[in-house]
Amino acid sequence: MPEETSKEKFKSVPSPYLQKEIEEELKENLDKFKDPVVLATIAYKLLEERENTNRILKNVLARLDKLEAGKEASVPPQNAFLSEIDQKIVDFVAKAGKSTARDVQKAFGYKGSNAASSRLNRLVKQGVLEKKQAGRKVYFLLR
Repeated sequence: MPEETSKEKFKSVPSPYLQKEIEEELKENLDKFKDPVVLATIAYKLLEERENTNRILKNVLARLDKLEAGKEASVPPQNAFLSEIDQKIVDFVAKAGKSTARDVQKAFGYKGSNAASSRLNRLVKQGVLEKKQAGRKVYFLLR
C-alpha cells in the first residue's frame, strides 16, 4: 500500500484560520448554554419530543394488544391494524352479509360512491374483504 503524500495527510486538518473560526463558534455556543432561556427552550423541546414518542408507543401497544386479542378470538390479524372508520365499514359489511359502495355511501354519509368504493377496494387489497360482481353491481363480502 503506497504511503500518503504530505498533501493527503493534512487534507483533513483545518487551516489555522478555519480552526480559529471553529473555536470561536464553539465558545459562542457554549456561552448560549449559560442562558436560562436557552436551557428552558431545549428542555421544553425535549419534553415535547418525549410526549410525541409516548403517544406513538401508546398507539403501537394498543394495536399490539388488539392483535393479541384477535389471535385469541381467531379474528384475522389484518383487522387489528385497520383505522377506526375501516373497522366500522368491515363491521357494517359483516353485519349485512354483503354490501355495495352505495350502501356504504349511505350508511357512512359519503357525498359520492367513489369515496366509499375507494375505501372498500383498499380493504379488498388488504385482504379483509373480497369483491364479487353480479351483473353491473359489485358486492363486497367479508373474507
